[in-house]
Amino acid sequence: MSRLKELEARRRLLVRRCDEQREELATRFGQLSPTSMLEDTGLIGLGHPFAWAAALAAMLYFGRTRKVLTAVLWMRSVLAFARRAKQLVRLLTQARTAHEGD
Repeated sequence: MSRLKELEARRRLLVRRCDEQREELATRFGQLSPTSMLEDTGLIGLGHPFAWAAALAAMLYFGRTRKVLTAVLWMRSVLAFARRAKQLVRLLTQARTAHEGD
């Protein structure tokens, strides 16, 4: 009987460790969300989109076409990356909740 008690105690210890690691991973995934990354870099509060459009139009008007095209393509790439990251976070969240439901 003592062997059975040892195994049950070991199982409880392992389950507790798994719960702690699950909480740590959830915290880390929360830190990796696109919104939190943008907040950390200060890109969230950059102003109204019309202000950006006006700035791009002014740069085009004053002959900085190459810089404007570079900025637009860079922003397009960043937005595509953010979209993919959001999809990945959503899939990981769904997989985690499906795994916890089992």
